[in-house]
Amino acid sequence: MHQDMVMRARVMLLSANVRVVRGGEGLWIYRILTPVEPEVYGSKLAYVLVQASASDLVRDLPERRMALLDEAVAVARALSPANPYRDKVLAKALAARRREVEGSAVS
Repeated sequence: MHQDMVMRARVMLLSANVRVVRGGEGLWIYRILTPVEPEVYGSKLAYVLVQASASDLVRDLPERRMALLDEAVAVARALSPANPYRDKVLAKALAARRREVEGSAVS
């Protein structure tokens, strides 16, 4: 990972002054920081990915929604079982993915 990008992501995170940065900015920040510190940022990445899958920007893009949810599940599963947020974000990601699959089957 390029150290300048990691530093920029950390500065953006600190300047955001919120618990979880959402939207495209949050996706970028947490995608940069999760490989560096997965146990710290992975749960936030999974959370933001699930939120992004429900965004109006991907409303008409079922493949993109599924890709975001697949990524969220993979990130959550990669967290250590000792991570206090793992079970919660994994359950949310799996539930959102299940709803997406069921919604696709109905259409």
